[in-house]
Amino acid sequence: MLTLVSTPIGNLGDISQRALDALESADVVVSEDTRKTGFLLTHFGIKKPQLSFREDNEQRVLPKIMEILSSGKNIALVTDAGTPSISDPGFILVRSALAEGIEMTAVPGPTALIMALILSGLPVHSFTFRGFPPRKSGQRKRWLEIDKDSPHTLVFYESPYRLIAFLQDALEVYGDRSAVIANDLTKKFETLFRGSLSQLIAELQQTDLKGEFSVVIASADYNP
Repeated sequence: MLTLVSTPIGNLGDISQRALDALESADVVVSEDTRKTGFLLTHFGIKKPQLSFREDNEQRVLPKIMEILSSGKNIALVTDAGTPSISDPGFILVRSALAEGIEMTAVPGPTALIMALILSGLPVHSFTFRGFPPRKSGQRKRWLEIDKDSPHTLVFYESPYRLIAFLQDALEVYGDRSAVIANDLTKKFETLFRGSLSQLIAELQQTDLKGEFSVVIASADYNP
């Protein structure tokens, strides 16, 4: 059995009983960062062997994971925070498990994009999640152009190091739309910044940017 287990995105109180049960019943916990997952397991008194499964070692480690599953053992897959496969490792493992007929399930739970979306105050009935943008400005602008005329609310992830550059490119491509930026969701200093893209750029240029950011941008036809 392969179980994709959603874990808290900041506040450990958001762990579900099903997630704890899945971790407890696993023979091996496959995790993006064994140190972070080790802290989670220790906090809840769970002792399990871990196997690192990151973006830079997915192809190399995948055969070992499949060997464990094929031997009849249970694996719980977790990411650093949130839901596996959502802008994190997991997709190729799911595809491989499906191809080999491995039994699979998932434990639903926290994911930053949904929390940011529902708190944004922007339309939620239809949205497009685009994940992390390209790092270089030229590529990023071409990537943003794809959704320039989209009727859907747009959701992105971005690091503190590229957030302002991303917003500047979004302003150039999309115009001065309404947007909301969520930082450190569920944590002590959870913050949401609201305004037009130009207003947010000006505000964030005066802000010490730390942590992970979710960016929600209004659709092309949004009229508040």
